[in-house]
Amino acid sequence: MVALFTEMYGTPLTIYLLGSWLGNEFPLLKDSHAGGHLGNDPTNWQGDPHVSPFHLASYVAIGAGYWLIAAAWKVLHEAAQKDRPTTTGPYAWVRHPQYDGFPLIMIGFLLQGPTITTLIMFPVLVYVYVRLARSEEREVAKQFGEQWTVYAANTPAFWPKRPRRTPTPRKTETYSTRGSARSSDSHVTRR
Repeated sequence: MVALFTEMYGTPLTIYLLGSWLGNEFPLLKDSHAGGHLGNDPTNWQGDPHVSPFHLASYVAIGAGYWLIAAAWKVLHEAAQKDRPTTTGPYAWVRHPQYDGFPLIMIGFLLQGPTITTLIMFPVLVYVYVRLARSEEREVAKQFGEQWTVYAANTPAFWPKRPRRTPTPRKTETYSTRGSARSSDSHVTRR
């Protein structure tokens, strides 16, 4: 399925099925590489399509996805070598950072040039990754027992929790020997 998603991004099929409609609806669509960036005409982007907002956002999504997969793989490999559950690095935020990275990459490619094939395959692949993650969780739960249960109870599967802000202690007002007020964590009384 991944090969189907990535192989030429479904461009030939999309051009075949939508070519005449796009040519009539968007006369600025050119028969060139630049004309294949479908987000440019509806948004009236006139500049280089590789620096359009869609493309810039796609660069961020693709880069973040690859970084997340690589960072998670490193931590996962180290934990597997020591036969312990992976709970550090990206795994401290979510239980499946690699399965978060793959959809980020796919979203990036969708932003660059959505096609019929990629629009159909995206939700299918996300569904497959979620099922695979659940299956892997059952295996890891058997292997690590209570350690896994505690980790899973405190760590979301895919979407990181917003960090909680701990209230800062109130500072008390103190006085120096000169009588000027200053703020401090400790309370000093004036003589």
